[in-house]
Amino acid sequence: MLKQPQYDIDNNTITTNTTGLMKMLGCGKVTAVKIGMDAEAKVQVGKRVLWNLPKIQKYIDVISL
Repeated sequence: MLKQPQYDIDNNTITTNTTGLMKMLGCGKVTAVKIGMDAEAKVQVGKRVLWNLPKIQKYIDVISL
């Protein structure tokens, strides 16, 4: 299998993979996927799973106290 290229996450990034989401949220895979699913931010293109970062940011803003 080919190694996926790594990209930096900046303010203009729209989507990221699960590893990038884990880094952005500072949590493990299970928690990152749960947050992404709760935010309804999953974007699936074929077998590849990406996460819509603006939706996740809005979700985090809503649930934070």
